[in-house]
Formats: sequence, C-alpha cells, structure tokens
Amino acid sequence: MNIAVVGTGYVGLVTGTCFAETGNQVTCVDINAEKVKQMQNGEVPIYEPGLELLFERNTRQERLTFTTNLAEAINTAQIIFLALPTPPGADGSADLSFILKVADDLANLIEDYKVVVDKSTVPVGTSEKVHARLASKLDERLFDVVSNPEFLREGVAVDDFLKPDRVVIGTNSERARKLMNQLYKPFVRQGNPILFMDERSAEMTKYAANSYLATRITFMNEIANLCEKVGADVDMVRMGIGSDSRIGKRFLFPGIGFGGSCFPKDVQALEKTANEYEYDFKILKSVLQVNDRQRVVLVDKIKKRLGEDLTGRTISIWGLAFKPNTDDIREAPALYMIDQLLEAGANIRVFDPEAMDNVKAIYGDRIYFAQDQYEVLIGADALAIATEWSVFRTPSFKVMKELMKASVVFDGRNLYELDFMVENGFYYESVGRSAVGLQTYAELNKEG
Repeated sequence: MNIAVVGTGYVGLVTGTCFAETGNQVTCVDINAEKVKQMQNGEVPIYEPGLELLFERNTRQERLTFTTNLAEAINTAQIIFLALPTPPGADGSADLSFILKVADDLANLIEDYKVVVDKSTVPVGTSEKVHARLASKLDERLFDVVSNPEFLREGVAVDDFLKPDRVVIGTNSERARKLMNQLYKPFVRQGNPILFMDERSAEMTKYAANSYLATRITFMNEIANLCEKVGADVDMVRMGIGSDSRIGKRFLFPGIGFGGSCFPKDVQALEKTANEYEYDFKILKSVLQVNDRQRVVLVDKIKKRLGEDLTGRTISIWGLAFKPNTDDIREAPALYMIDQLLEAGANIRVFDPEAMDNVKAIYGDRIYFAQDQYEVLIGADALAIATEWSVFRTPSFKVMKELMKASVVFDGRNLYELDFMVENGFYYESVGRSAVGLQTYAELNKEG
C-alpha cells in the first residue's frame, strides 16, 4: 500500500518506518526542512532502540522516503496518517492547531479517495472536527476520517509497533475498515486483536489507558510515601499486591513521578475534557497534584539531610531522560529537580547516556555535563538518581566512594538493596523504604 505520514516525531517516524518494514511504500512529510534533509541523508533524528536498523534498511531499499512537500507525499497515498504534536495549552487542553491546519491543507489537495487517520493523541470529538474541515471543500465520498491511537512506549516503541497488544481503530466506514484491516493484518498474525469501534470510543480509549496507568503509578507513589512514615518497605508491599491476578505486577514501581510526552499531557487533557462536560473527575485531579509533588521528593530528602541552603554543595545526578532508553526529556522529573537545586544554591553535575544534548539546550553552562557516570561524581556531596538506565544498576561502588566527597546516595528509582548499600558504606535514601547508613548531619559532614 502507499502511505503518507505527516509529522516525523517519535510517533510519526516509528509509524512510517514500521509500515515500510512490512513492504508498504511510505512517504513521511515534515515542515522542518533541516530535519527532512537529515533523514534524507540517512540520519535518524531521535534515539529509539531498534529504529536505526529498520530506518537504514527501508531508506536504502527506497520504501521509506522524506519530503517537505505535502502534495507530493499524499499524491498516490491511499492512507494519510496525521502524527502531529498536540501540546497542552495553558488550561491543560490539547492544542489541535497543527492537526486542523493540515486538515485544511488536505482539503485543498485531495483529488481521489483517501483515508485520513488521526494517529496523534487527540481529545474526544477530534475526528469530527477533522471531518468538518475536509468536508468544507471536499465531496464526502473522497475521504473517511479514522481514529487510530498509538500505544507506543518510548524505549520499546519499535517492538510495540511490530508486535502490538492490540490495534484500536475507530471508524463507521466499511471502506476505511477494510483498508485499515489490510494494513494492520501483518502485525497481528499471532492473534492479538484489531478492535474496531466508533471514532469517539477510540479517542477515549487512548486517554483512558494512559490515565489509568498514570493513576497506578501515582497510587504506588502515595503508598511509598506512607511506607516511609510507618516503617514498611514498599518493595515488599509491591510484590504482595502485584501477585494478585486482579491487580498484576506492571506499573507498580514507586519513584519520582511520571514524565514524558504522554502521561502528563494526556491526564491533563482528559481532566480538561471532563471539565468541559461539567464532570468533576476527582481522581485525575489528585493524580496530577501528587505527581507534581513526587517529582521533587528527592530534593526534599536532600534538603532534609544537607540543609535548606545548598550553597557550596555539589549534587551529582544520574539520568536526565524521563525514562531509560530514550533521549526524551519532556516533563522529566530530573529537570524539576535541577531547577529547585539550582534555586537552593547547589552546584549541579549531570550525566545521561543519551539526553545530554537536549538538556544542554535548556541549561547551557549553568550545570556541568560530565563525560561518563563516574566523572560526574567527582567532589559530590551527594548523588541523586533520576533515571533507571541499566548502566547505573551495577556500578563500581568502590570507584564511587573514591570520587565522591561524601558517600551519600538519594535514589529515586530504588535500584539497590538496602543491606547492600550499608555493607558498602553508603548513606542511602530511596522511595518508600527506610533510610539506611549514616543518619545525622554530623556524621554526613564527618564522612564528607
């Protein structure tokens, strides 16, 4: 099939590349001429494990091409995917201006039947708005608008696309249904479902899924905070409830809140939709409030142990991306931590395997960017762990102690066992577990 993908962010580029991998002819279009030139030269503009190999193979075999010309991209396309940004506005609602602008452009370009697919995460009713923009200039027999939300996890997006748990397609058109079924059939050969439903239900499914997962994370963070107060171990609690088949093990790991391009934005957007329909969605409001607080819980721990005024203190940070295996720093907890630590007067040293350049664009020379996970520790009064990259799971604790001014670790991802950290001579605070090691300011200063 001939496919056009409008937008080459995480969703658009993964979508286009994976469709090309199954033999389709895919043209990706973007208004950023520099980015398009970069992709035409064989450079992948984002970090996503597994994507580069598929990108190289399909561009080399000319199944995957790139252009800035929308008319060229859609000329022979049977299906047009809209994979455009929907950033949150000041009130939390999703900004649909990019999608509606492209819909207006398509209304002037479409000459034969096309399926126009909302791949972006969009509020309920968006497909109707896109339909109205197209219908303002086109015969309705020339197009159908379909909602096809993505369920990709950054860091494993390629696997998620090639082997989806399910494919959700919202359409009331039998013609569009047949084309979408044909397109996705190679991805569900093992029997996972293609779920057809109406457009509004498909749009709601994406928001409901992300908001529920965000709620699970937030609930576990609240349990973790309570565990610290009552002297329980959140890891034991997590295993105790996760073994219940009604609950399951996933998304129960406590930490320093959720970030990224999906959960914060989608929870806000669903809460905004509820407000528009005069429904008080109290759970979502609580999820947002708790997550805002949880992002800086390590800063509170650091200040409690080292003092409110951190002038002259050096804090090293492992991890900047909102999660491992991505360079995405959107809504990353590490950035919120950095802001508060700088405000308290601390000197900040950071290291991340992939996200450094993106963070440099924000902070410049206000913080120090280290070459590796050990250089960042030189002279540190404390290490804060913000992202659970695999490289941080089994470091040389001997080298860490030699480089750090004080053997103090604040772990926002619970990477290490408590007894192990005590045995290695560290003061160690994590999330939802007791602090272990040196306890008093005097001891910390002595150790330093």
